Amino acid sequence: MNKQTLFVSLTAAVLLCACQSSKVKISGRIVGNDAKNVYLEQVSPLSQSVIDSAVLDKEGNYRFELKGVTRTPSLYNIIYNGERIPLFLAGGDRLSVNSVGSFIRNYTVEGSKETELLRQFYQAFVGGAQRLDNIAGQFARTNLSEEERKALVKEYTDEYYRIRREQLRFIIENKSSLAAVYALYQRLPGDTYLFNGDSDVVYYRTVAEALEQSYPDSPYLQSLLAEITRMDARISLTSRISEAGYPDLELSDIYGKKVRLSSLTGKVVLLDFWSAELGNSNTLNAELKEVYKKYADAPTPFEVYQVAVDSSKPLWITAVQEQQLPWISVSDLRGQASTAPRLYNVQKLPANFLIDREGTIVAKDIYGKSLERKLDELTK
Repeated sequence: MNKQTLFVSLTAAVLLCACQSSKVKISGRIVGNDAKNVYLEQVSPLSQSVIDSAVLDKEGNYRFELKGVTRTPSLYNIIYNGERIPLFLAGGDRLSVNSVGSFIRNYTVEGSKETELLRQFYQAFVGGAQRLDNIAGQFARTNLSEEERKALVKEYTDEYYRIRREQLRFIIENKSSLAAVYALYQRLPGDTYLFNGDSDVVYYRTVAEALEQSYPDSPYLQSLLAEITRMDARISLTSRISEAGYPDLELSDIYGKKVRLSSLTGKVVLLDFWSAELGNSNTLNAELKEVYKKYADAPTPFEVYQVAVDSSKPLWITAVQEQQLPWISVSDLRGQASTAPRLYNVQKLPANFLIDREGTIVAKDIYGKSLERKLDELTK
């Protein structure tokens, strides 16, 4: 898989430490592919560039030698046949990196504890992401039955959460390693956050505290501390905003357009949480459509901002289209890891909150005639 979320999301510039620098030697053998050239790429927080190349001999052997590498490990990539293997290199390292067959899936590393740890995480993460891609691709089959579709949804969801659990387990178990820092910044397709938005700061702080003991001079530690400061500031700002009204949301609709909940200020809004994956939404959505139609021309406008707590985009879009939902339908496609229901302390689905035109939450979990009576009062 070519797609790789790079470590370059760290924002502080990597400064060369004053420690003694020395040579790094990398050698190995790559067999099973037709490509003849292998490249070495240096990665910094702001850029990445190829700094050396080698031609495989007839047995597939190659060799790199670098000078002036710092004693504090930094990130590099070996590139072969369009795929990348990440390495942490420190002055004095002598690495052997070999691969037979699939370059990423079958490579081995000797000579660097950090790079070996990185291999353990990276191969598992990339393999999992590839499995998700394969499952998602099966949704395009034209002859897919409802039973097969549900089985695919379950398979995708189970694999997604397995990968996330393994990622978090690796970070906690190896928190004092630079490989854990790398793992912090890896994302599955469609994911913005590691786990749960602002609460991710717990994992960043855990790794930063461990790195203060294992790599106190690492520029990656300084970058983590800066990131934690920004996250703490954002959490503080969000808390102040929430005290003034309801927690704001900004999620994407089925066309990818972001819609902010606060953009509906001045209207009476039903914030509704549901899940297409649960399969119990048809009746409630059908009832809500009747309510939505009844108050379409009310003096005070009424709108529904419906949040799908799902991880399967095909399933969610299909449900919205098949049920012909006329209101605002949004999701971050993070399923149970979604930030939105956590902000509203949603414990089970479905759930809803009724917000008046001043932005005050006036009712929770309100349905049927109770909802209509409240809307009669609020939309006059």
